[in-house]
Amino acid sequence: MNHSAPVALVGAGPGNPGLLTLRAVECLAQADLVLYDRLVPGCLLEFAPDEAELLCVDQLPGCHPERVPGVHLKMIEAARAGRRVVRLKGGDPFVFGRGGEEAEALAEAGVECEIVPGVTAALGAAAYAGLPLTDRRWASAVAFITGHEKEKGGGTPPLLDWAALAHFPGTLVVYMGMARLPQVVGHLVDNGMSADTPAAAVQWAATGRQRTVEAPLGGLVAAVETAGLKAPAVVVVGVAAKRRLPWFEKRPLFGKRVLVTRPRHQAGDMVRRLEQLGAVVAVMPTVEVKPPADWGPVDRAVADLPHYQWLVFTSANGVHFFLRRLRQIGRDVRALGSVKLAVIGPATADALREYHLEPDLIPPQFRSESLATALKERAAGQRILLARADRGRDLLRQELSTVAEVEQVAVYSQVDAVEIDLELLEEINQGRIDCITLTSSKIAEALIRLLSPAGRQLIRSGDVQLVSISPVTSAAIRKLDLPVAAEAAEYTAAKVVEALVSTQRQQVR
Repeated sequence: MNHSAPVALVGAGPGNPGLLTLRAVECLAQADLVLYDRLVPGCLLEFAPDEAELLCVDQLPGCHPERVPGVHLKMIEAARAGRRVVRLKGGDPFVFGRGGEEAEALAEAGVECEIVPGVTAALGAAAYAGLPLTDRRWASAVAFITGHEKEKGGGTPPLLDWAALAHFPGTLVVYMGMARLPQVVGHLVDNGMSADTPAAAVQWAATGRQRTVEAPLGGLVAAVETAGLKAPAVVVVGVAAKRRLPWFEKRPLFGKRVLVTRPRHQAGDMVRRLEQLGAVVAVMPTVEVKPPADWGPVDRAVADLPHYQWLVFTSANGVHFFLRRLRQIGRDVRALGSVKLAVIGPATADALREYHLEPDLIPPQFRSESLATALKERAAGQRILLARADRGRDLLRQELSTVAEVEQVAVYSQVDAVEIDLELLEEINQGRIDCITLTSSKIAEALIRLLSPAGRQLIRSGDVQLVSISPVTSAAIRKLDLPVAAEAAEYTAAKVVEALVSTQRQQVR
């Protein structure tokens, strides 16, 4: 009797995380092992559980062709051990992705398999480069071909009929053809396709790194070499390449290299906003959030909640750590009773709503000063509990203590990140990052401490720009003798992105 778990062969799409399918996300969320291709964006792996094993196929022994049996064996052994396996493949598993071979290997081993399609490179490149592959006026067919056909040997003819392809009545899309582009072009022209046929090569499709080169087929090789385009890329040949309608390259942050320094669990929304605007985004948390060293003060405050009139949260982290602690000690939101809830801004309010709680107070400005003013008017003479980090500004407690009885507890700890991506840090210090977003004074101070003198000088000269979330964060940056290129109008991640966009537009003018 077969007790193995099913394996999901999942298409990761062409590189843009937004193109991942909902079913792919569901599979990743249930995975025990994610076996992924080298070109799969690392951010997609964040959909997997924290305890899942993440293994790149490049880590398996041997060179690329030799790894194939190892990939099959790894999937089969893990599935037979009852582990839920996701084989995460670039593009679509069944379009030049060896998905058929892997599905056959699983079937022969008696392991169930689910195929989750993905946006294949041809569709991603065509859409994001603005190349309509079909159009009833001039192209009623499209063919996907490989430029790296497996050698048959022994006089066996190739699978590709170049004579037929040269006279194909539509659009050709060539996968894996950059290394053999001269041969591909030669085969088509030698078999009768006009050297004047429109053509285009699209590299790193659907990402901020995307580059598109257009040329007549006969001049495509020279144009690609001049531009320095290499794999990964697809080549589009046909009238479609002449009808280009670029849109993605016009996004306001297209090609800009932006560093997000928030903790990873908070970075997702900002990363998605930036990528939608065309940015090339890297994430390097400079602080980490952890449970407090001692839960005792929090537990005592929870036991005393009926004697408080207000519970105040100054961050989404505070909400999550406090309410999760309730569950850990066998309580739930009913422990809050009639206590009123105040939050510093919309992100903290949204965190409360995840627990089906609605804040009683959100200040007009999302900062401690505004929250203190609003609470003074409503909580004078009452007891207030502040649930916050173990370090940060003490302004809120000080201000409220003038009119109310205030106690504060540290529901989480902020520490400098232990593991720093040294390669990414070197990119900052060498000016290969255009903009850095800073969403708290502690994050800003931690990052600046990491920079080399050369990195700081790049910021002073404007080659690397700092975008701040608030006047408090900006003041912390300036205190360290560095300039702020832009500051958010409101103290939210969305407004940080808007400030960054505004700065880039001003530079273009």
